[in-house]
Amino acid sequence: MSGFNVADMIEFTVDAVPDRVALILSGSPAVEVTYAELEARANQLAHHFAARGIGVGDHVAINAYNGREWIEAFVALLKLRAVPINVNYRYVAEELEYLLDNADAVSVVFHRSLGERIAAVAPRLPKLRHLLVVDDGSDVAVPTGALAYEDALTRSDARRDFAPRSPNDHFILYTGGTTGRPKGVVWRHEDFFFAALSGSAAPWGIPRRPEEPAEHARDATPTRWLLPAPMHHAGGQFGALGSLIAGNTLVMWTGRHFDPDALWDLVSSQRVNSIGVIGDAMA
Repeated sequence: MSGFNVADMIEFTVDAVPDRVALILSGSPAVEVTYAELEARANQLAHHFAARGIGVGDHVAINAYNGREWIEAFVALLKLRAVPINVNYRYVAEELEYLLDNADAVSVVFHRSLGERIAAVAPRLPKLRHLLVVDDGSDVAVPTGALAYEDALTRSDARRDFAPRSPNDHFILYTGGTTGRPKGVVWRHEDFFFAALSGSAAPWGIPRRPEEPAEHARDATPTRWLLPAPMHHAGGQFGALGSLIAGNTLVMWTGRHFDPDALWDLVSSQRVNSIGVIGDAMA
């Protein structure tokens, strides 16, 4: 491999610190996920997608609340050189249909509680051929043919045996639509790493090799970084990927509404070192 590919760099970190906690999911109790556990489940999901013909350059939408599944799906798709598409879980059916159509989405990963909107728009999206539903305890009916997320994982291989990747692989982030319809902004992985992730803000300087962040992570004390933003927002995605590449521990807020009091409790209970907020919305 030459150049910087985000999936490659996450795998380097997994190999460097497999037993380190990668994710802490808020809740009672909080759930910890190691880098090795994240890797295994992401590999299983990647194999599930690949078995259904999803691969290089295919666009897969993630219409879900914060949780381990968002991270797993995101990483799994990058491993396949497919392209994750962020979807605001507050979109009504008309907005959802526009984005999935505009993005040429061939698959959607979604929480069951959002299934009614998926069911409403899926028949009008001829390119959409695969649906994966994450159970969240709701009893919302989902489209016929939708597969259960956990079943997809348990029936798939956890090995890492993927084809070589490229720094030219695509990363797409849809804008929020504040000044019009949402638009998909396309990045090369290498450009995304250095521009959007600031080279993962490496304190030792700008990495010259994609293995460098993992090499430094092996001997570094991990920072605990709190992610209060939804993963469908740039603030969520950039923070999460930067944390994983640097070998840090991402503390993820999994509540479905912003709750500053609960967030400060999480800062205290999980000994958070750093928190990323998004302007006036969270100040």
